[in-house]
Amino acid sequence: MKKIGFLFALILLFNCKEQSKNTSSKTSTHVKAETVEISYAEGFSITNFEDFKIVKVNSPWPKAEKEFTYVLAEKNVTLPDTLQFDQKVTIPINKIVVTSTTHIPSLESLGQENTLIGFPHLDYISSEKTRNLIQEGKVEEIGENEHINTEVLLNLNPDVVIGFAVEGGNKTFETVNKSGIPVVYNGDWTETDPLGKAEWIKFFGAFYNQEQKAEEIFNEIEEEYLSAKKLAQQAKNQPSVLAGSMYKDVWYLPYGNSWQAQFIKDAKANYLYAETTGNGSIAAAFESVLDKAQNADFWIAPGSFTSYEQMQNASEHYQEFNAFQQQKIYSFAGVKGETGGVLYYELAPQRPDLVLKDLIKIFHPELLNDYENTFFKALE
Repeated sequence: MKKIGFLFALILLFNCKEQSKNTSSKTSTHVKAETVEISYAEGFSITNFEDFKIVKVNSPWPKAEKEFTYVLAEKNVTLPDTLQFDQKVTIPINKIVVTSTTHIPSLESLGQENTLIGFPHLDYISSEKTRNLIQEGKVEEIGENEHINTEVLLNLNPDVVIGFAVEGGNKTFETVNKSGIPVVYNGDWTETDPLGKAEWIKFFGAFYNQEQKAEEIFNEIEEEYLSAKKLAQQAKNQPSVLAGSMYKDVWYLPYGNSWQAQFIKDAKANYLYAETTGNGSIAAAFESVLDKAQNADFWIAPGSFTSYEQMQNASEHYQEFNAFQQQKIYSFAGVKGETGGVLYYELAPQRPDLVLKDLIKIFHPELLNDYENTFFKALE
């Protein structure tokens, strides 16, 4: 009887210790929270717990009234009952569908392009690495963003769909969500700081358990950008700059608080609409732009034009600007992938350092004698 009593006591003690251990583990899941440092981006945050991660997207589109909470956890992890979230994603990701070309460079930088199995309108993709996967039949065409083929997308059965919305929700994404495939909104395009856009690589790093690699990639981009910005301050002059072009007699220009305007400022040039603020683009009458910017030293990003002849054929009014007469207009529209996708739209958000160097080379060529532009080229 004494032996039986002793054995019972040992079992009871062991069970108590196990219960204490399990309780401690669950408690630490709440307590041991580590927030990932986000220095420039304003649209998302990442918090790492012991067994899972929480990614919050608070700016999925301009003036969004709702933020989205996504839980990222490995298979078989039991989440706390009190945890509230919009979607749960099992990580690391093996199969992914993304919906914007701005997502492609992040996948490639992390070495995860092989996980891409679907994309809307494949011709928009410029990167040779991903285009090779497309030619090998490893990436499926799923329609276009406004008209995604839901049947094809569901048949692909990805681990997650990274989507975006210009305003409000998306009915296709709602259908995909109901099927059990999580849709996660990415708001990289809403950032106004060039480095803020680039920092969204940390967002993708979380889905692949590659936070450290994402951090290292971003730190290198940040260092290159800040170094180029510092170099620009050595310039002895500060030229004036015009941007944009007309569409149906309305001139569209970036606001002064936009990421495009920030590039011009950091390249030590004077954007003539720097004092304006807003979302989207400024819509101005031709006469007002001519009055303000006729004598601008440079003109960048004139819509889709790649030659002076195209501009002249579109509107004879363009010839009234000194930048046209002096042939100091530069565009990114001519640098395309093999199927016509514009490289700038795809790569520039993740590589703001290259955009800044392009503009410094244009405005202050003496500072970057040996640099060859990546995006912005002189009009033909």
